Amino acid sequence: MYSKDVWQPTADLNALKFRAAVFHKIRAFFYQRDVLEVDTPCLSLGSISDPHIEVLTSQTRTLGQEVTYYLQTSPEYAMKRLLAAGAPSIYQLGKVFRAEEIGRRHGIEFTMLEWYRLGFDHWQLMSEMDDLLSELMGQNITSERLSYAEAFVRHVGLNPFTASLEALQQTCHQHTGYGLDETDRDTLLELLFATLVEPNIGQDVPCFIHAYPASQAALARQQQDEQGNATAARFEWYWRGMELANGYFELTDATEQQQRMQNEMAERAENDQVWRQADERLISALKQGLPECAGVALGVDRLLMLLQNKAHIDQVMPFAGAHA
Repeated sequence: MYSKDVWQPTADLNALKFRAAVFHKIRAFFYQRDVLEVDTPCLSLGSISDPHIEVLTSQTRTLGQEVTYYLQTSPEYAMKRLLAAGAPSIYQLGKVFRAEEIGRRHGIEFTMLEWYRLGFDHWQLMSEMDDLLSELMGQNITSERLSYAEAFVRHVGLNPFTASLEALQQTCHQHTGYGLDETDRDTLLELLFATLVEPNIGQDVPCFIHAYPASQAALARQQQDEQGNATAARFEWYWRGMELANGYFELTDATEQQQRMQNEMAERAENDQVWRQADERLISALKQGLPECAGVALGVDRLLMLLQNKAHIDQVMPFAGAHA
């Protein structure tokens, strides 16, 4: 709630200086690699279709009509439109917004670093992320790489691709108290992953989790692993049990992307979620031709927390939460 007495910054001066130094190092890193910085809009007439992410909106009047703008949860769609229009490898360091609960690791406004590398796959992008962290820390960093199945077997004791629905339900209920009535396989997998895997990975060095089930592909292309399982060519990056980044070997097929978007909008309708305008200009850009590329979004505020051993995200942001 608003209070005129809450005027002080949430980060101290040392944290703000550290933040500025990290921003400078990030920009220098990409400048040296000839990656172009871009600055796409925070407001757009279209938004994502993802049913798991809620967005903030802003209403205005244009030519006498009420118009809804969406605050962007990621610059991904706009950046891909730039790539389809002929841009080289690009990055963006800026604000994004999500309508989620404010907490120790979460805020409705936060800083995201997102970049796309032409000609890269997700493996090459993982290596570049290690290079970036090494630059920021001043020492060589090599992250562990685990497949989703390897991490699941190690920390849950089940193979996520072959375990029965009943086994997932029972294990989920055993550890969380929920799950016996849940019939959606991905919901059970995600709950088990968040409860048993996330807190236990990336403790000594960061950890890339890759080869997610194909049903969790989002905007990544699909592949088969060595066991013949349908997987997503995507990864998530964890450090000390905290998710920092989400990256894809990007899907370039407009027809498949449009089908995924329609499926997500149907899921939103089934869940009685608020309708929003899906940004189909992404589909138009893919039809024009998105170059082969890999992309990743990195939560900068969370990274700053870990680099400075801070317990709360507010401690690395000038004005966070009720102070904003």
